[in-house]
Amino acid sequence: MPVQQRLLSHFAGRTDRGSQGSGWAELWDNDESDLWDRGQPSVALIDWIESRPDSLPKPAHGRRLRALVPGCGKGYDVAMLALHGFDVFGLEISSIGGKTAEAYVEKELADPHEYNFASSDAAPRNGIGKVEIIVGDFFDRLWEQNTVDDGTTGFDLIYDYTFLCALPAMLRKDWARRMSELLTPQGVLVCLEFPLYKGADEPGPPWPLKGVYWNLLAEGGDGTPKEAEAATRSSNGMFVRVAYFKPPRSHSNGRGTDMLSVWRRKD
Repeated sequence: MPVQQRLLSHFAGRTDRGSQGSGWAELWDNDESDLWDRGQPSVALIDWIESRPDSLPKPAHGRRLRALVPGCGKGYDVAMLALHGFDVFGLEISSIGGKTAEAYVEKELADPHEYNFASSDAAPRNGIGKVEIIVGDFFDRLWEQNTVDDGTTGFDLIYDYTFLCALPAMLRKDWARRMSELLTPQGVLVCLEFPLYKGADEPGPPWPLKGVYWNLLAEGGDGTPKEAEAATRSSNGMFVRVAYFKPPRSHSNGRGTDMLSVWRRKD
């Protein structure tokens, strides 16, 4: 069965948060993570971090920037961010997924692949960051207690790619609310927007996201933008977009349509 059809059939009828989480966990249990696996970290994120370091918050004296990758999968982006000097927390809904990510990260930090860097001189001056893989539900705050470090909470960088697109529309407002709760006041939410090539009425996962990030984060909408409302856009959302561009490189799955957006909390 083609990948897209396998995902559609697996999630058919799973309309609530609990069944969504268990659905992804079942795919891990059945060794079907290849349905969404990209095989390496996000080159769009690598390029942004290395070329635009001034876009990141300034770390407090004596500590590293803290990053969160929800729905971290096998841990490609987690390891890459640690190799760029972040203390990184990867969140996975599946215990098998969590163990898989831990194994990958341990191996990668000991002997990194070249694909973790765009430039050969991109290694962090202050060494490799710490990594913690956490098994938990993004929408449940219980897992956050595992991220507190000497009283420090929140994240300076949160990366979203193939996480929002895995969620049905009914969970999108909660996704935006949680991002606002988790991000530090000066932190950045970086979103590699995918898939943008799908029509709004096409089924998922991956669910079509054209216009969704703007609607959720800038407008404070419900994540289901309507063309008729485009001319009267509001700015009632919890975030302001500080960058939006087509990345020079991205995964081939995006069919050349991926966009990278960077957001900060309004407060």
